[in-house]
Amino acid sequence: MPPSGTAVAPGTLYLVPTPLDFGCHTRLDLRDALPAATIDIAAGLTHWIAENAKSARAFLKRVHAVRALAVPLQQQQIVELPRDWHKHGDPVAGADAQARALLAPAQQGHAIGLISEAGMPAIADPGAAIVRAAHALGIPVVPLTGPVSLMLALAASGCQGQHFAFVGYLPQGAAERAARLRELEATAHRLRQTQVFIETPYRNAALLQAALQALQPDTRLALACGLGLPTQAVHAARVADWRRQPPTLPLHLPAVFVLGT
Repeated sequence: MPPSGTAVAPGTLYLVPTPLDFGCHTRLDLRDALPAATIDIAAGLTHWIAENAKSARAFLKRVHAVRALAVPLQQQQIVELPRDWHKHGDPVAGADAQARALLAPAQQGHAIGLISEAGMPAIADPGAAIVRAAHALGIPVVPLTGPVSLMLALAASGCQGQHFAFVGYLPQGAAERAARLRELEATAHRLRQTQVFIETPYRNAALLQAALQALQPDTRLALACGLGLPTQAVHAARVADWRRQPPTLPLHLPAVFVLGT
């Protein structure tokens, strides 16, 4: 305990990646999904900021099966990100003040893990406001090594990997979705900028069919399903080839779509 009036060094904010098998029937051995160093750091943490507390506890159970947790699961301090960040993203009114409040343990010297349900937090998931606030407060930010589905899909797509954009989810309405696909295609051809997007698994098949109907025959389309799982599948081809010889893919699994030239 430092003497009264002595400044406490802030704890580190660790960005803790998780396996990409969230929501899937198949669960990987954690050692096949994450490096030992990442598992070791996760096991040593006692404070967490989570996209979802239930999935964070499930992850910590998997960590404990490999490395003993620093404190029992029941004593882990887990707080959830605000729900409105999930739907609207982090830049909502009051996000900075909320983020600073969640980082209070770090200002008291505790290391904190930021965790999402799958993959790297703050990428295609909420959490960027936490990272921004940490930098503003002088809290060290350390991203740990682990899977990032967007980068894995892009690398496996054969599309331009030096100029790309992640555009999130597409509209659900058929007309709006088709218009958005054609807009992304035009951008990809005009700028030679690969477009990366995602959908909830139960809409993957509908999005694939919409893409094959809306896109030009020479546009390149890649679909990466179940990345990191034993059943993962990646198919990349011109739209004309997709139409001529449709592959069998596990579309019920989480997937990343990549559109390019």
